[in-house]
Amino acid sequence: MDIEEIRTYLAKENGLATVSTTQADGRVLSSVVNCGVIDHPLTGAPCVALVSVGRAARLGHVRRGSQVTIAVRRGWSWRSVTGPGDLIGPEDLSDGVDAEALRLLLRDVFRAAGGTHDDLDEYDRAMAEEGRVAVLVAPDRIQGN
Repeated sequence: MDIEEIRTYLAKENGLATVSTTQADGRVLSSVVNCGVIDHPLTGAPCVALVSVGRAARLGHVRRGSQVTIAVRRGWSWRSVTGPGDLIGPEDLSDGVDAEALRLLLRDVFRAAGGTHDDLDEYDRAMAEEGRVAVLVAPDRIQGN
C-alpha cells in the first residue's frame, strides 16, 4: 500500500478520518477530522494533511514530537497512515512560508479533503480568525485491509 492508494481511498466518500496523537502522559487523544493527500509545501513529497483549529491539543502533542496516526474506514475496510507531523500555521511558519503561502496552503488542504466553499474570502477570514494550522503527516507506515 502507498500514499496514492490513500489519496484514492479518501476520495471514495469524503475526507472524514480519525486522527490520533499521544499526550505527555502516554494516553492517546483521538478526534474526527477531514483530511486529504497533498504534496508537502516544503518537501514536495505526498503527505496526508488536515486543517486544525489553533487551540487544539493535538498541536501541542505534535510540537512535543508525537507521531500522528490517521485512520480511515470505508464500510468494512480501513487504512491508516502513521508518521511525524509538520505544522504550518500562524505560530509555526517555516522558511519560505509566509502569511500568503499559509492562506493558499489552508485552501489546498481544504480542497484535498473534499471541501467546497461559495466565498473563499470568507473562508480565509475564518481560518485566520481561528488561528488554523495545517498538519502535514509524512507516511512512515501505511496499513489496512
